[in-house]
Amino acid sequence: MEEAMCVDGVAAQRERLMEALRIYGGHYAELSRRFAGWLGLHSTDATAVLQIAAAEERGTPLSPARLSERISLSTGATTALLNRLEAAGHITRVREHSDRRVVTLRSGGHIQERADEFFGPLAQRLDTTMSHYPPRLLEQFEAFMADLNSTMDTHLTEQGTAAPRSPDTPRERTSQ
Repeated sequence: MEEAMCVDGVAAQRERLMEALRIYGGHYAELSRRFAGWLGLHSTDATAVLQIAAAEERGTPLSPARLSERISLSTGATTALLNRLEAAGHITRVREHSDRRVVTLRSGGHIQERADEFFGPLAQRLDTTMSHYPPRLLEQFEAFMADLNSTMDTHLTEQGTAAPRSPDTPRERTSQ
């Protein structure tokens, strides 16, 4: 009887964690929608701008093909989106690779400033919240999130609609 209660408690805990992740995802989607409105962009355009800026910040700028994968648009729709963003001065397409056929996407300087202005206060709050947890627990949570993302990637791949992995997400689970 005690073992069954323990199993039920673990199942309930897992469900609470999944619900918390769904809520966080909803908050993130709402924040993205508000950022798009704040910039005066369609939400897909704002998502693309954020993907381009984040990739630059990581030192791994995107090509149009990689952006297309990340935001789940066809190449034609991505080209139209990039044309709009470039015409508005939000991004540039450059040929900076030794292979001049390779196009790299760069965000306009104002985009990073605007993103920092919009997301900066939240980033500070989240950092403050995370500072309350010991590094070891954060490492375990990072491994947990990597496992969840890997599981989701596998599921999407099996469905034939794989979303790209986050380049910052480790492929393998860290030992505990």
